[in-house]
Amino acid sequence: FSPGGEIAGIVKEVGDGVATFKAGDRVLALTGWGGFAEEALVDAHKAFPVPTGMDFIDAASVMYNYGTSYHALKDRAELKSGETLLVLGAGGGVGLAAVELGVLMGATVIAAASTEEKLAVCKEKGAAYLINYSKEELKERIKTITGGKGVDVIYDPVGDPYTETALRSIAWKGRYLIVGFAGGAIPKIPMNLPLLKGCSIIGVFWGQFAEKESSKNAANLQTLAGYILDKKIKTHIHAIYSLEEAPKAIRELMDRKIIGKAVIAMDKTPNPAITTKSSNIQKQESFSLEVKKEGAMLVFHNLEALRGYTGKSLGITEWREVTQEMIQDFARATADFQWIHLDEAKAKTDSPYGRTIAHGFLTLSLSPAFMYQLFKVESAKMGVNYGTNKVRFISPVPSGSRVRMKALLKEAAITSGGATKLIVEATFEIEGSEKPACVAELISMLYE
Repeated sequence: FSPGGEIAGIVKEVGDGVATFKAGDRVLALTGWGGFAEEALVDAHKAFPVPTGMDFIDAASVMYNYGTSYHALKDRAELKSGETLLVLGAGGGVGLAAVELGVLMGATVIAAASTEEKLAVCKEKGAAYLINYSKEELKERIKTITGGKGVDVIYDPVGDPYTETALRSIAWKGRYLIVGFAGGAIPKIPMNLPLLKGCSIIGVFWGQFAEKESSKNAANLQTLAGYILDKKIKTHIHAIYSLEEAPKAIRELMDRKIIGKAVIAMDKTPNPAITTKSSNIQKQESFSLEVKKEGAMLVFHNLEALRGYTGKSLGITEWREVTQEMIQDFARATADFQWIHLDEAKAKTDSPYGRTIAHGFLTLSLSPAFMYQLFKVESAKMGVNYGTNKVRFISPVPSGSRVRMKALLKEAAITSGGATKLIVEATFEIEGSEKPACVAELISMLYE
């Protein structure tokens, strides 16, 4: 055995049958053990792409702490905005992540820890109330803070000696999350308490979740990566140690001196992505390998590169004429035979536009052709135009008009089925008109 269960680095080689990664890919991975090394062997299904723009320090810090806490709060507790959340051991890695995520999810967070230094960091992360349970009586403080109601959700990675006290402070129909036993002994819970409180005691075993429900875990990690890249959450790095300093890091962890996350780096300049300007150049070079242009079209090497493009413009297409023939074909396909679309003579005299107009959905139906002009993904085996999320029709499109589409990649996330789901903000412009024909959120599914 050697320590180190969570790593980030560059793939050196892959085994037979591994199609998800190749040499040179940037990955974060769960090793279970053996991560304190210059090279490590990882099961392919326990490795995940590092999103473009994320450095290795963040990548090596996100999975256990944020993965555990996000799974606990989102999947197990189903934490809702406006609820109260008590985090025990709030100065530790998973605890601090729970504080940060709880605030992001709209909860009122009560952080409980053993030192003022730890609580100060919790306050920086947005905790509304602080409890130093080495000096204050936990149950009384919770009672005061909640006005006697108790807390809706308790996140407990500590166990003994605080579990029973905290459980006695839970609200009616509250959810108690058993995350770990950093305090030492595994507590014995009086089983009359869940009965009297009408509460649920819920086990959180993130490692098993990641293995048994890997697609859901991958979607969670994708969401967390987006939060980090959008600066909605930020790992609190206590210190970065060299490999030679690993014993010191372990000792400080055992002595509970670590606040947040400790990271072991393999070189003497452990985090150039944070401390030097050269990192930006390296990131741009890496990005340019993943995204290139063929004329006006964006070409993404793989879906990871496309997901890393979230929030950016996909460009503007060429103009396309909406002909009367197209309008008639669309009418036959939809069985919509209104005279305003088909009767050119009547439209010339009775229509305020002096000519026929296209059905609004005809303009929208051009979106696949427009999307093919804007980008492609080299690794994608299949794409499905899934429909629309929101559509507003603003201006009619008379026959003979020219339209084009400009697009922004609003969202790109891995689904539970392993596809990448895209939501594209599209604006369909009419040549010579200040108002667009329509605006819509287009949904597509891509598969590698």
